[in-house]
Amino acid sequence: MIYSKIVLNKYLRNLLKIGGTSFFALGIVACSQPKKPLHLPKTDLKEATLVPKPLKTVPTFSAFALDQYTSIHTPANGSLDAIAQFLSEKIKLKTGLDIPINTAEEGLAQRIIYINQADSLKTKDNEAYQLYINKDSIILNAATSEAAFRGIQTLRQLIPEQSNDTLNEHAIWPVPSGKIMDRPNFGYRGTMLDVARHFFDLEEVKKYIDALAYYKINVLHLHLTDDQGWRIEIKSWPKLTQIGGQTEVGGGKGGFYTQKDYKDLVAYAAKHYITIIPEVDMPGHTNAASLSYPILHAGGKAEKPRIRTDMKVGYSSLHTKKDTVYSFIDNVVEEIAALSPGPYFHIGGDETHVTQKKDYVDFVERVATIVQKHGKRMVGWADIAAAGIDSTTISQFWRSKENAITSVQKGAKLILSPAKKAYLDMKYDTLSKHGLSWAALIPVDTAYLWSPETYSGVPKEQILGIEAPLWSETIATLSELEYLAFPRIIGYAELGWSVPENRSWEGYKERLVGQQSYLERMSINYYPSPLIPWNEKE
Repeated sequence: MIYSKIVLNKYLRNLLKIGGTSFFALGIVACSQPKKPLHLPKTDLKEATLVPKPLKTVPTFSAFALDQYTSIHTPANGSLDAIAQFLSEKIKLKTGLDIPINTAEEGLAQRIIYINQADSLKTKDNEAYQLYINKDSIILNAATSEAAFRGIQTLRQLIPEQSNDTLNEHAIWPVPSGKIMDRPNFGYRGTMLDVARHFFDLEEVKKYIDALAYYKINVLHLHLTDDQGWRIEIKSWPKLTQIGGQTEVGGGKGGFYTQKDYKDLVAYAAKHYITIIPEVDMPGHTNAASLSYPILHAGGKAEKPRIRTDMKVGYSSLHTKKDTVYSFIDNVVEEIAALSPGPYFHIGGDETHVTQKKDYVDFVERVATIVQKHGKRMVGWADIAAAGIDSTTISQFWRSKENAITSVQKGAKLILSPAKKAYLDMKYDTLSKHGLSWAALIPVDTAYLWSPETYSGVPKEQILGIEAPLWSETIATLSELEYLAFPRIIGYAELGWSVPENRSWEGYKERLVGQQSYLERMSINYYPSPLIPWNEKE
């Protein structure tokens, strides 16, 4: 027997209307029962090592048997087909099972994963989802494809690394049964990657995106320009990459993204429901730009442009009174904004030590109009609080709580990136191979044990979310990047997603151990912090 997609979805909708979730023992499953009943282990969904921790978990102490007789189904309108395909691919990568989508052939469709478009969740949150896991069915309810994608990450974590087939005729992966109701604490959950001090190519950044998505991070802020390098092609100013893109800290070869490369990266991130935020740092951190086009250079106290491969900061500036400079900025913002479908454009704005304060204020306000002209909301490091910012602006707190509070008083929303807690480029401890320590040493517990809801002293409703920056002065390879990011980025993901009452260090570190198998399976070079009771490697 082969069931059409329309008939199957009608059947499922009727069952969902009456609130039933354990229903496949009849109907489509009855036509193809296995020869022998499956032996399923007793499980406790609350013991699952999920990160981030869901809002609410209710166990039913049984299991769904993921196996060769499982199929995935989606609504007839095709809106969630891409999500189903993603899930099928990830299941195959983890288990080797080739799970079909929207087929129910006799002898094959004994258990079903149904990704359901649930209109009832629309008013709750754009990322809210529900998981109902029974012996013969998994129902994922989500109002949007983004919400479904978040739920898929939870389901991926629930699938065991090894099959449990000792008492069965074939391999099964028992997924703990029960109900999960989930939505994020903050809508903005991000990390920043500095590709200017050291360049990371497309495949390296894509691998990072894969892992970020697994932990429900939804923003990747790219620091594209700095004193040591300019990393994105600007067609109207080609020397930016011809000259400024050829250097990096330590004297390496540098590199840059063509606009085609950047579009590819943005599209890849979008498939993982991650928004790319481009940053062009200004008026400071601009040596590479001024080296490429000396007409942009401020002169005065700013050091003369030259090739820089050191880690010094605060010595460069654009000329804040030249119309040519603003024409340059207009061209740059226009070209990058056209490639970036997200709502934000980051202008940097920090460590402008050789720019006069009045000139800095005038510059930020003028650049804000340029960013708005090209349809984006301006984001800047919280130093921009000195300027006339308003509710259209996003301020990123990194060092000064005074700047953070001033930003909010002027109407701006806040992104929390306190260097003492959230900077991924800080060393874990004195034995760390990579990283800096000017802000603090940040071991895994320090990275986790703070509350974004109260840290800055501003009301939670003014906080857009949390972002963990990774500056790259001391790292040149993907392996080194991963060393500084993992496992701390996993904790930051939980701080952004999970509510305070669901967060505890003792519970988190046990769940973090459960992530070890994923990190190793994906060849992610994590730091084996002695604070975590890792499983011994075989």
